[in-house]
Amino acid sequence: MILDRKVKISASIMCADWMNLGKDIRILEQANVDYIHYDIMDGFFCPDYCLGTNIINVIRQNTTIPSDYHLMVEEPSRILDNFVPKEGDILSIHYEACRNLHRDIIKIKRMGFKVGVYLNPATPASVIEYIIEEIDVVSVMTVNPGYSGQKLVPQTLDKVVMLNDWRRREKFNFEISIDGNVNSANVPNMVRAGADILVGGSSGLFIKGQSPMESISKLRGYIKDGLNNANKTGN
Repeated sequence: MILDRKVKISASIMCADWMNLGKDIRILEQANVDYIHYDIMDGFFCPDYCLGTNIINVIRQNTTIPSDYHLMVEEPSRILDNFVPKEGDILSIHYEACRNLHRDIIKIKRMGFKVGVYLNPATPASVIEYIIEEIDVVSVMTVNPGYSGQKLVPQTLDKVVMLNDWRRREKFNFEISIDGNVNSANVPNMVRAGADILVGGSSGLFIKGQSPMESISKLRGYIKDGLNNANKTGN
């Protein structure tokens, strides 16, 4: 049954209130979010810098929420050894950033992480056909990487539908994550398309003037709407 699906929430910590970060983390714990999402940017792959491992490790030492690492980094193999896995952690790299994606995937798996691969909006799902059985999570960027608050590229949801149909047909076990513009207008369609993990950022979770607890409650309502619609249509 589609309604048996659990759609997980990954909270993008770079969008939190950094003047009250400890308070926000406690709220995420109370709300039982599934992951804390860490964006790591090198200023080359995308035009911004964010979240070094010193900051990340301080957060990790003060919460039991599993980590969801998103490396927006050219040649991520250069920095993989900076990350130490805990049970359930995901480490994701970009297809577009790797000279030897298969080698990097295997290294991440051997380190003990669940391994994820990100696809930018213009990158087709077909590029990962020959490594799909090595991947635990396929992440679809619905905006171009680099800045929060961008508008969804609508064609990216067709990519999610294709991935969902592909795994059903071939009985693959990867999860589908969506990152970008996860908000009230888009979440039901994302869930109906086949998303298993939603990365909540500035447009859906850490909203100015609204408690993260209230935002998470609303997100779960939108997720339920998407599951109900998917159940009615058989998607």
